Amino acid sequence: MSAPRQAGRVQLALLLAGSCLSVLGAVLIAPVLPQMQDQFAAVPGADVLVPVVLTVPALVIGLTAPFAGVVVDRLDRKRLLIVAMFVYAVAGTAPLYLPSLGAIIASRVLVGLCEAAIMTCCTTLIADYWTGPRRSRYLGLQTLVATLSATVFLAVGGALGSSGWRTPFWLYAVAVPLAVPMIRSLWQPERPAAAAPQRRLPPLPWRTLLVPCLVTLVGGVVFYALIVQLSFVLDDIGVTATATIGALSAAMSLATAAGSASFAKLSGRTPRQLLPIAFGVAAAGLAVVALGPDIPVITVGAVITGAGTGLLLPVLVTWAINRLEFAQRGRGTGLWTGFLFLGEFLSPLLIAAFGAAAGGLQPALGVLAGISAVLAVATLLLPRGAAPLDRTDTLAVPAGASPGPRG
Repeated sequence: MSAPRQAGRVQLALLLAGSCLSVLGAVLIAPVLPQMQDQFAAVPGADVLVPVVLTVPALVIGLTAPFAGVVVDRLDRKRLLIVAMFVYAVAGTAPLYLPSLGAIIASRVLVGLCEAAIMTCCTTLIADYWTGPRRSRYLGLQTLVATLSATVFLAVGGALGSSGWRTPFWLYAVAVPLAVPMIRSLWQPERPAAAAPQRRLPPLPWRTLLVPCLVTLVGGVVFYALIVQLSFVLDDIGVTATATIGALSAAMSLATAAGSASFAKLSGRTPRQLLPIAFGVAAAGLAVVALGPDIPVITVGAVITGAGTGLLLPVLVTWAINRLEFAQRGRGTGLWTGFLFLGEFLSPLLIAAFGAAAGGLQPALGVLAGISAVLAVATLLLPRGAAPLDRTDTLAVPAGASPGPRG
């Protein structure tokens, strides 16, 4: 019997790069949203529909990632990933030539379907290929790399937006050259004997998953708030240059990357210790943005918010999936991903509702700051039996899965 294949730096790099594609869909066109709103100003409801161009993939991911997780557990991780990569490139570049806002939104729905499969497959394969502290470290690294890519995408999106709001959509074609080495270097993990294909998959541990997923739903709202809204906050105070908006958004993303990087040193701490910090820092930053009268203060608030949300995501994902077995991991990852992106889709809608009630965008962000502060306290006070908040251990790698990289 041959020894199981071992994943190394090449596999890690490909999976981290694939994970960045959902970030590309989430942030690339944020700096050009005001331009798009001007372009489609005559379309009824354009003030709502244009932000939906950015956020509808998140809704589709939220609704379909759990089903992608079922496919991942029952059939094949790698094949689903490769197919989704190629379709993503076609659908992502479609707005380059689509004439109407409705057609663009439809193409973004297809992008969301692909992102659901890509994100679920990449995260599940990271959990398959590695185990123990290394798995937690690489899941944290996944968030860090995705956040750094967001910094690049925001800056590039803003710069390309100077040539027209359609130009940034060219970057979606990057999925094709990334899929080619994936075909060669990734593999479907060998299914352990205990997880051999069955008519019925083993049930998910709902008690373990439900609370992390519900907290992740709100975390998605908080995480995505300034990704969408910062350009509009800046526009409200007179900043209209897309390059400037992209640069300030990139500064926030750098802070998010720093928050994600801190998880590598803090991963030995429990979620009960880290979640109040993450939500508390995000709450403080949102409050500063809500009260900020000018660019410097708003930028400081955005940076503080980014630091909090950067720590938040790796804590949430490791809290949710570290205790799942091989035959549960795809569905658990898909469920967690679905809750995260559903929260991201709801974020601009909730902020619009808060703004209608509170009197504007900045007051709405103040309301969200209050919600984040409540979550900081609530995660600290959750009963010890509600979810594994006080555990940092992970399940052992199943027989036949890779124990880790060689180098």
